Amino acid sequence: MATPATPAVARTAGPLDGLRSHRSGPPGPADDLVREHLRLLGAATDDGTGEGAGEGTEGTGEGRGGGRGEGSGGLFALAGTDRADVPFDVLLRTGWGATASDEATAQAVTGVMAVHGRRDGAPRGLAVDYAAAATGVLAVQGVLAALLAQARGGRAPRVEVDAERAALLTVSQYLAAAGAEEGEAAELAPGGPPFTSADGVVFELETLDPGAWAAFWRALDAPEEPIRRGWRPFQFRYATACAPFPPVLHATSRAHTWERIRQAADASGAEVCRLRSLAERAAEYDGAAPWSLRAHSTGYTPRTPPPPGDLPLAGFTVLEAGRRIQAPLAAHLLGLLGAEVVRIEPPGGDPLRGMPPACSGVSARWLALNRGKKAVEVDIKSPAERDRLRAMAADADVFLHNWAPGKAGQLGLDHADFARVNPGLVYAYTSGWADRLPGAPMGTDFMVQARTGVGEAVRPSDESPAPSLMTLLDVLGGLLGAEAVLAGLLLRERTGRGIRVESALLGAADLLTAPARARAARQLPPRRPAAFRRPLRTADGWLAVADRDSDRVTPTPTSTTGTGTAAPGDGTSPAGTPTGAPSADKRSTTRPHAPEIAQLPTSQALEHLRDHGLTAVPVLADLRELLTSGPITRDAHGAPAVPDPWSFL
Repeated sequence: MATPATPAVARTAGPLDGLRSHRSGPPGPADDLVREHLRLLGAATDDGTGEGAGEGTEGTGEGRGGGRGEGSGGLFALAGTDRADVPFDVLLRTGWGATASDEATAQAVTGVMAVHGRRDGAPRGLAVDYAAAATGVLAVQGVLAALLAQARGGRAPRVEVDAERAALLTVSQYLAAAGAEEGEAAELAPGGPPFTSADGVVFELETLDPGAWAAFWRALDAPEEPIRRGWRPFQFRYATACAPFPPVLHATSRAHTWERIRQAADASGAEVCRLRSLAERAAEYDGAAPWSLRAHSTGYTPRTPPPPGDLPLAGFTVLEAGRRIQAPLAAHLLGLLGAEVVRIEPPGGDPLRGMPPACSGVSARWLALNRGKKAVEVDIKSPAERDRLRAMAADADVFLHNWAPGKAGQLGLDHADFARVNPGLVYAYTSGWADRLPGAPMGTDFMVQARTGVGEAVRPSDESPAPSLMTLLDVLGGLLGAEAVLAGLLLRERTGRGIRVESALLGAADLLTAPARARAARQLPPRRPAAFRRPLRTADGWLAVADRDSDRVTPTPTSTTGTGTAAPGDGTSPAGTPTGAPSADKRSTTRPHAPEIAQLPTSQALEHLRDHGLTAVPVLADLRELLTSGPITRDAHGAPAVPDPWSFL
């Protein structure tokens, strides 16, 4: 397989060339990720990593406790000059937030555990550092936006990002639906893929066509009624994070060999993908960056600076031809940073506007990704309408899409086509695979999870591998897409050249699994220990213990109801401290037991754990609780809206 171009060979300049970053202060979320992305974008980085650095924290900074409370955490200073001696100077601070103190507690208090656990019927922690990864990408976005404002002659503010707000952004669609005026269109109940064949192959199934769904199951002799009843929960699993379809469909797959199942998929038009292991992904990993940037033409004239006090992207126009989550979320973030976003919708408008549940007649989920955007209907099948779209791009700064591979070229809407009318355009493509994996399946969230080992990484060693039904990669892929666009805009500003950028769900998967994949490459157990980040049951709720304390609670036997907590694994805690070794805190020598905690109300159980020197928080099990407390607001339609993830000070 050919190694794709990384930023080092795909361009002659980087947006951060000539700048140096320096990190200081206590560890914050995703310090390693921030440092690595700054380096890939051209900045020189200091080798010092500050207090708490250690091995085994590749990618997201997995397992670190970090600072406590709002405002604490890592501080990055980025400074230097460009070739014209224009000075740059930006400060970035990251932290966990007001309540969270690490990854486990951040997932617990923001609803991530609640959404990920829907498939299993109880809150479950992700065994990857998802909140930290989102925080790291958003932090780099903030740096790029601040530098872009400075490059345009404006003020470069200090940027602050915390993990709680980052995690809230990742569940914003689910939160919007929870606060809608009407109920869900599909049942919220346990169940869902993956499926297992008669010869033990675990696989993911994907189709966006109800006819292909029915044809696949008929080819395997499934009964008609379960086929009919199963389509709706399967179709809505992207929205609900669960899929309670009839159990007979699982029984049907177990009655056939993998080869027979593949034949049924080929004949029906559905697609199946065997769940790959982290070791398999590590063996084929090509080391590519999560995005690429390529200069494609000259002719950009820098714009006037944004008005004082305006957001960094004020005055920029983004054309977005996006579907589902990835591209719309990327454009939404650019809009939050001040850009005017214009959606390119098909004749009749985006059908997802009407997807239930709704607020004031508009889909709550759709609003979570698209509020504040303008919309123009364009029939891209019409030559005249394509000419109209190219004419619109002549006055835009960004064109962003996530069409199927090859479609832009077929329509004459690729980067070279737009460069003829706007040489200074930043052309952005957010894809599934970025042409990095020959023979890859459909580039949707759950198929990419299955193909890249995410199904192993997100679950501890005592759970069967299974992709999360929370759209982890669509969201993280959208964050990477916005990061790539911001890098392209800054590179354009500094070089005067139009830029093509590309990001993919594959890059999101590789970023998320980096620590586990690195363990697999070193022939170490890649997965986290049994019951890792599984909340403790109380008499009336759940508690999540901080990662550094997870081996100090005696667990109950593993169960599917989430009653256990992390058990000692390879002799170290997730933070790298030998099991049983005291931390800097004064700790009780006795160990709380999960069975006794299960008999206590949550408030008493929390006090009990704290009396033993452990850090824990109540798990938010119902997203509706966020609607009456915390930073959630309502938009003009009455839909819940999460706060912006950055603060510019």
